[in-house]
Amino acid sequence: MQVFYVHPENPQPRLIEQAADLLRKDQLIIYPTDTSYAFGCRLGAKDALAKLKQIRELDDKHQFTLLCRDLSEIANYAAVDNVQFKQLKAHTPAPITFILTATKDVPKKLAHAKKKTIGIRVPSNPIAQALLEAMDEPILTSSLILPNRDDILDDPFEIEELLGNQIDGLINAGIKTTKLTTIVDMTSGKPEVIRQGAANVDDLLL
Repeated sequence: MQVFYVHPENPQPRLIEQAADLLRKDQLIIYPTDTSYAFGCRLGAKDALAKLKQIRELDDKHQFTLLCRDLSEIANYAAVDNVQFKQLKAHTPAPITFILTATKDVPKKLAHAKKKTIGIRVPSNPIAQALLEAMDEPILTSSLILPNRDDILDDPFEIEELLGNQIDGLINAGIKTTKLTTIVDMTSGKPEVIRQGAANVDDLLL
C-alpha cells in the first residue's frame, strides 16, 4: 500500500497525481473528505469495487455515492428538475449526500438495485477537490465504516494498521472529524432527511 502525506489545505500536486494514478489503475484508496475519511475508486472500476464490497461487507442494497467537483456533471448521472437543481446549487459544496434518480449512464452495479437511485455529493475539502480535478470525472465514494464497528475511523495511522493490507493507497492528511454527511432523499418530490449528519438542512425541508 502506498501512503501519501498530503497537506490538508494546500495538497501537493505531485502526490495528488500519484493517488489519482492509483484510481485510474482500478485501485482502492482511502482519502479525506470535508467530514471524515472515505473509500474511493474510479467509476466503473471492477477490482476496487469488489475490494470495497468485501471490506465493508456490502450487499446489492447499498446506496453508492458519486463525489463530483461541482454540479456541471450532474445531468450525466442523475435526473434533476429545475427546482431540485436550484436546491442542490444552494446546498453545495457541503457535507450533504443527495439521493437522486440515476440516469442510464450510471453503471448498473452502482445504482440502487430496486430504487435505481444514486447518491451525489460535492465536497469542499481541498484534497478531495484536487483529486476530482486530477481525475476529471466523479469518484465512487463510500463511508469509512467497518462491519462490527460503530465508530468511524478518523486516525490515518489506525486506518493504515487496520486496512493497510486490503487497500492500495491512503492519503494521510492528519486526524479528521468523525462526522458523517447528512443524507437527503430528493426522489419523492419533497426532500426527506434519511440521516442527520454534519450539515443542517432545515431550510431545504420547508
